[in-house]
Amino acid sequence: MSPVNSDDSSGGAGRPLTRKELRAQEKVQATQGHDVIPAQAFETGEDTPAAAPRARSDSAPETDAAVLAEPVTAADAPELPAAAPTVHEEPVHYQPVHEYAGGVAHADAVGHEADVPPGYELHPDAEPHDGHSDDDHYVYDGADGHAADYHAADDNPADYQHEEDGRVVLAGGAAIRTTKGPSKKVRRRRRFLALLLTLTVFVVAVAVGAQFLKPLLGGDTVADYPGPGTGEVVITVPPGSGPKSVATQLQEKKVVANADTFLKEFVASGGALAPGDFTMRTEMKNSDAVAILLNKDKGKVMYFALSAGLRIGESLQAISEGSGVPVAELKALNESPAQFGVPAKAKNLEGFLAPGEYRFPLGTPAKDVLRKLVNTTLDELKSQGVTDPAKQYDVVTVASIVQAEGGQAEYGDVAGAIYNRLKPNNTETNGLIQSDATVTYGLGIKSFHIDEIQKTDKSNPYNTYANQGLPVGPIGSPGKTAIDAAAKPKANEYLYWVTINLDTKETLFSKTLAEHNTYVAKYNAWCEANPGRCV
Repeated sequence: MSPVNSDDSSGGAGRPLTRKELRAQEKVQATQGHDVIPAQAFETGEDTPAAAPRARSDSAPETDAAVLAEPVTAADAPELPAAAPTVHEEPVHYQPVHEYAGGVAHADAVGHEADVPPGYELHPDAEPHDGHSDDDHYVYDGADGHAADYHAADDNPADYQHEEDGRVVLAGGAAIRTTKGPSKKVRRRRRFLALLLTLTVFVVAVAVGAQFLKPLLGGDTVADYPGPGTGEVVITVPPGSGPKSVATQLQEKKVVANADTFLKEFVASGGALAPGDFTMRTEMKNSDAVAILLNKDKGKVMYFALSAGLRIGESLQAISEGSGVPVAELKALNESPAQFGVPAKAKNLEGFLAPGEYRFPLGTPAKDVLRKLVNTTLDELKSQGVTDPAKQYDVVTVASIVQAEGGQAEYGDVAGAIYNRLKPNNTETNGLIQSDATVTYGLGIKSFHIDEIQKTDKSNPYNTYANQGLPVGPIGSPGKTAIDAAAKPKANEYLYWVTINLDTKETLFSKTLAEHNTYVAKYNAWCEANPGRCV
């Protein structure tokens, strides 16, 4: 190629400058007096010291060609300095520099397979920059998650400026790589994940809050169980108990689901509570529990009720009538108490058939019925800490006297007075309990009065006027309250007691016989005022 003349705008031999030459002139003028950064520095990332501008030799490789600028006519071309460099006039092959992501190669504008470095492929979402078409623009997705652009090398160097997305292009025929922020797809994915995480946290918070507030708002309260229920639960209704306290007990033992709804149904029935022990099931319907308390299911089960203080013969008769088991069969079982686990001193089941209301499935064996009653008494003794069989027998005996002698509110004091009389150092009564109830039991009668002959009859083993200490055994079936009082008596100094009103069960206590006699006079006055009651 011929050198370029600096004095005119034509090439050698007076010809006009070619477009290639005009571009070379413009490049020289644009870079005159400035440092030029070789393309290799951008491609390798190495630092390159600034160098003074130098002219291109004829042997410069094609890749050092000037970057394409806007078309310039010969008339517009500026004058070149005298030492203008020569340039090759070899034809330029336009080979767009593409942007890649993923290592997929694409054909260039002249049909060549692009020389794609590993890790590049066509980015489908790439948008053209600086007037390039999509064919000339690809994106590199690096390991650090940032994209880099590669631009064609035929643009005007003046166009290579810092853009808003951070891209920079180097003049001199080489593409440079600049880092960008995350791609649109990455940003969309991040926004979606953030939204999903926020939504998940919100849903979890609502669920946890609902579970926390549910019990406070009563949302987890069930009005009624579907029934019929399972298992067996004994409900004790003490004398004088109201429906509300029973409803609370039923809910606590999970017999009914809700005390309030049960109470409404019980009140609506118009029935009245009766004291006793009721065998129920867990998770019963309110209506079924009401029916049991009101004895409306007698025809469906073996049902009977035992009052506190009944003697063994009375208890066996009541059991027979309610269960259909012959009395003779029950008496035979009663005469063999050892099979029911009672203390060895017991000659029969007297004192161990716990009072209360009982319901058993039709056809329940008589032995199972009696075992249930005996176990109820033994369990109560154990709950009070009385586990020794000999001690159990004595406690039941004292409890049976308390049940027969005292008013319910005075059980603790009656038990305390009995134990005071049994003390060895007692010189007031000399170890005699002196209970009318024990004497009448031994005589096989029921009466509030005994004469002096009956009181002095030592042949009666139950005569506590003539025989010191406890009688030979219990005189009836004590209830839970009497058993608890006998197991844990109230400490006092009383030796005497007398019930002065048989209706109210008012009982007066004293330490001396003289004081006691004044209270006996009050009892006699009540009997005179109520003829036929004190017999």
